[in-house]
Amino acid sequence: MIKNILKKYFLITKIRNRFNPSVQIAQRQQFHYYRDLAKKNELPPISETGYRVFSQFEEDGKLLYLFAILGMENKTFIEIGSDDGVNSNSANLYFNFGWHGLFIDGNPKSIERGERFFSKYPHNWFYKPKFVCAKVKRENVNSLIKNAGIEGEIGLLSIDIDGNDYWVWDAIDVVQPKVVIIETHVEFGYNDIVVPYDPEYFYPGKHPMYHGASPVAMTKLAKRKGYRLVGANDLGFNFIFVKEGLADDLIPEVTVESLLTHPSVLDGFKKFEPVKDWEYQKG
Repeated sequence: MIKNILKKYFLITKIRNRFNPSVQIAQRQQFHYYRDLAKKNELPPISETGYRVFSQFEEDGKLLYLFAILGMENKTFIEIGSDDGVNSNSANLYFNFGWHGLFIDGNPKSIERGERFFSKYPHNWFYKPKFVCAKVKRENVNSLIKNAGIEGEIGLLSIDIDGNDYWVWDAIDVVQPKVVIIETHVEFGYNDIVVPYDPEYFYPGKHPMYHGASPVAMTKLAKRKGYRLVGANDLGFNFIFVKEGLADDLIPEVTVESLLTHPSVLDGFKKFEPVKDWEYQKG
């Protein structure tokens, strides 16, 4: 009993710490600091800007850096594969910078948990994001977004569905995000490969290593859609792309190789061995 009470206390404390005014103040100061550095052309590389408030890894800091440079005129996000939306790539922008948007996930319990959390924190009168429970496929992704009332230019698109991420982004045409963050399968190494599309796929499928697209293939798709690779999380699997023509001089393109340097990535290359001879398509 005491252990459960303490666990609940520390969880509540952790949540409340995220909503401490000092967190928002510090980030807004950082936002303006980056904007000032951009005017002087003295920006640090994106690789040095990561930190976590809500994101699973250090994406919050890198996204703040990008939107400080690009501007936040359009504060709309879409997160596909959001789970409950709490430890997401969009929650920090929502809670601390007034963004709004859409969370989509196929797990009804996650959607219910997310709706409950976002209704409670930080205030029950806070403008709520939309939650949609659906299995996202190439065939339905545009209608899911459009039916939620979102079209045209948006700020951020985040995709993490452990499977058809590549094919879903390839199909999206109802919105044009400034920034896209999407999971790649780093275990595929420098191969230009994509697992063929399967609309009924559920992780782990036939093998936990047989899904998704390699970093090389995902970057080729981004190029075709008009985006350049600008960074990733430190572990190298969440690739970040910016629309071509936006702050090209301030946010330079980087190579796939420069992002796959973490020891865990190099160890992960070995996991490709059991499925190396399976069926793949080129990116």
